[in-house]
Amino acid sequence: MANGIETRPYIVGPVTYLLLSKASDDAPAGFAPLSRLEDVLPVYVQLLEKLAAAGASWIQFDEPALVVDQDTPAAEIEAAVARAYEVLSGAAKRPQILVSTPYGALDGQLGTLAATNIDALHIDAFKGAVPSAAALAGLGNKTLVAGVVDGHNIWRNDLAVSAGKLDELKAAAGRIAVSTSTSAQHVPHDVTEETQLSGELRSWLAFADQKAVEVRILADYVADPASAKAAIDEASAVIAARATAAGVHREDVRARTGALTGADFSRSAYEVREAAQEEALHLPPLPTTTIGSFPQTSEIRSARARNNRGDLTNEQYEQLMKDEIKRVVDLQEELGYDVLVHGEPERNDMVQYFAENLEGVDVTVHGWVQSYGSRCTRPSILWGDVTRSAPITVKWAEYAQSLTNKPMKGMLTGPVTILAWSFVRDDQPLGETANQVGLALRDEIADLEAAGIKIIQVDEPALRELLPLRKADHSAYLKWSVDSFRLATAGVADATQIHTHLCYSEFGVIIDAIDGLDADVTSIEAARSRMEVVHDLESHGFGRGVGPGVYDIHSPRVPGEQEVTELLATAVKHVPSRQLWVNPDCGLKTRGYAETEESLRNLVKATRTVRAGLLEAAK
Repeated sequence: MANGIETRPYIVGPVTYLLLSKASDDAPAGFAPLSRLEDVLPVYVQLLEKLAAAGASWIQFDEPALVVDQDTPAAEIEAAVARAYEVLSGAAKRPQILVSTPYGALDGQLGTLAATNIDALHIDAFKGAVPSAAALAGLGNKTLVAGVVDGHNIWRNDLAVSAGKLDELKAAAGRIAVSTSTSAQHVPHDVTEETQLSGELRSWLAFADQKAVEVRILADYVADPASAKAAIDEASAVIAARATAAGVHREDVRARTGALTGADFSRSAYEVREAAQEEALHLPPLPTTTIGSFPQTSEIRSARARNNRGDLTNEQYEQLMKDEIKRVVDLQEELGYDVLVHGEPERNDMVQYFAENLEGVDVTVHGWVQSYGSRCTRPSILWGDVTRSAPITVKWAEYAQSLTNKPMKGMLTGPVTILAWSFVRDDQPLGETANQVGLALRDEIADLEAAGIKIIQVDEPALRELLPLRKADHSAYLKWSVDSFRLATAGVADATQIHTHLCYSEFGVIIDAIDGLDADVTSIEAARSRMEVVHDLESHGFGRGVGPGVYDIHSPRVPGEQEVTELLATAVKHVPSRQLWVNPDCGLKTRGYAETEESLRNLVKATRTVRAGLLEAAK
């Protein structure tokens, strides 16, 4: 306000705040955080009054939990919504209230919010269907904020389609405003900065700055449809040209996915594979390994930057990476690990590295978006049919294996995670794109296997992340996501051991899907939850190898030997020891070497203690 710019503060709404909260460990049985609504609302009222006093004319409450199927009964949520906005809209001194419901269709709660005394309601009209006139009737004089521009992906808006939606909404609601479907925090700022991309590809894209222009065009359309005609026609022409552009549809790729049969998604029975792998690998009980990456030091990052600038030749860069790989292999040998990794020093990011080596995918230079906390990432742009023209990881894995007699894991990022952490094309079903990526990875796995790599890990940390918000959509998603992993991994021999890794998730929700991946070994984040996942594994009867993490890599804290021993002892109580592997929660890329070495040493010591106990018990 001091600079003459009116701002709208926004915070999480009270219902979402409570629905997404967890009960503390000492909460009574059956306690639901939503029951604390009456305790929370006075704090929100105080906030409204303070913002009004500070000069805010509007405040936005985000309620994304209302577009998600919850375990809490719908009637309880409806009552909470009605009560919350009765209290907040009745505050004596308050700004005008906008309630935003991004990321999907509002469905049943629309009428509840419409009946309150809020001043405006935002709906996601991009992912969600346009509500019926009857559903919108209760809005009265409230402003309907129509999120018709996708705030979650980077493709140019089909302005003709959006204009049609606005026509429907305008006929049913009295006052219309135009917005993005979500906040623009999910997309980069300005596509015109990406001069290394082709002009054709840039013309298909809209980053945050371009989306602001699209919102303005559509707002003008609401007031005067003729004013937007030229912009609408231009957008339609670009979208039509994109559909026929080279690389968007490749007959060789389409023929390959079209020829897939059920046999392409299946391996031999696990019992057959288990016997073949035991004979080939000769691993001890509770085999130790790490998830893949080792610390990305400043020296590694500097070498990569100098190589990109041309200050370091490719030959010099590769030698530095080989030196780092040898350091990592030697360290694991010294620590006594059973299955080794090469540490991934050559990889800038677990998705971008593959994007740079696949056709149909491009990367940005300035396209940073927030990942979590203060960490940011540059999602790749998956714009066309995907294929692999040459091996990507083989030379690094082959070199690492030449340094040791112990098994070396080949490390790949899975198809679902590549999709989840990229901006993915919006012109075909995700399952088709996932199968294309799965086939590219299948080719890479075949080359790793031919190079003598006996263990191959295909990471899928984002498997839970893409799970749809509505339960009715879960089964279709889990079908294609699991199938794409199986397609990538099903071509190997029985003696080749397939691993996967999952993190960032509550795994009990998708334990059936994790089982359905049919990986020989699954490593799962577990240290921060004190092995909570082993109860899900036990009740499910999970029958293959599993490595619940015993070392939380998300902080510099070093777990003591006793702490790791206790976590392993818990795991052994709930999962047969012959299935258990010992590993950290996740990759070690963000950690420093001193803490990493001490932590991994404690992990090995604890494993030897628990192994000795198992041997003694067997006697």
